[in-house]
Amino acid sequence: MFEEIVGSSDALSTVLELVSKVAPTDSTVLILGETGTGKELIARAIHRASKRSSRAFIRVNCAAMPRDLIASELFGHERGAFTGALQRRLGRFELADGGTIFLDEVGELPAETQVALLRVLQEREFEGIGGSQTVAVDVRVLAATNLNMSTAVAEWIFRQDLYYRLNVFPIQIPPLRDRPDDISLLVEYLIDQYGTKVGKKFRNINKKTLELFQAYDWPGNIRELQNVIERAVILCDGDTFWVEEAWLSRVAPKPLSTSVPLVANLVEREREMLEAALREAEGVIGGPRGAATKLGIPRQTLESKLRKLGINRHSFKTA
Repeated sequence: MFEEIVGSSDALSTVLELVSKVAPTDSTVLILGETGTGKELIARAIHRASKRSSRAFIRVNCAAMPRDLIASELFGHERGAFTGALQRRLGRFELADGGTIFLDEVGELPAETQVALLRVLQEREFEGIGGSQTVAVDVRVLAATNLNMSTAVAEWIFRQDLYYRLNVFPIQIPPLRDRPDDISLLVEYLIDQYGTKVGKKFRNINKKTLELFQAYDWPGNIRELQNVIERAVILCDGDTFWVEEAWLSRVAPKPLSTSVPLVANLVEREREMLEAALREAEGVIGGPRGAATKLGIPRQTLESKLRKLGINRHSFKTA
């Protein structure tokens, strides 16, 4: 079931053992790892080894969708729900009913969509945009992110209660630099894969090329390795595979001239989180159903944050 996952290192074997244990269950899995480490391959391996393998596997890239449309993509919408909604549309959760939904880059979800996702995880139901009917679904949720989720929760980028719901069974994918024993296997596999596509057959791998691959730290992980090998396969003539050393030179990142854009982004994400909680609580701050309880912070802390950001809680009260 792991035919697309190549390697025999201890680090990878540990991951695959976890996959084998969690796949037959219906538990929610949070796959953590740097960009390019193969988080989607792990998600597909879990689905294929599960009792839902004959049903749909629906992938959603949460970072690639416009923020104002992602709720509609996930939960669907009714005709006339917003400008351009000319007909009813099923969301990804309905399409995945009975199967698995994979939420890639889940850490990028807007605050209001995080609230809706929390409801699905808790109650297995939701309402489409512009709809009044509750839709029940039987979906297994797999999620992935390259964010440090503990930091994202501490900085108000991600809801703490949603994080706990997603983090039932975490799997940490090791970066390629921590899997040096797998590099030669991966290189052989990828050379064969890309060589077949362009009709080339390589009998040897240049010794210096293999040494370069082993010494490089692969900041882009397996995705970067794939790109380098695909380019080399196209350029290589003869039956010996080689790469240019210059392709593996690290480009030093430019120092940030200012932290203002980052700070502004964090403030905006915090504002979204607070407003989403107030909207859900209909402007109520205290009490068991109040926004402070939903956010998991003291009432006084919430009131202080609202004053600091100039948010009027009364504007969220229903008529």
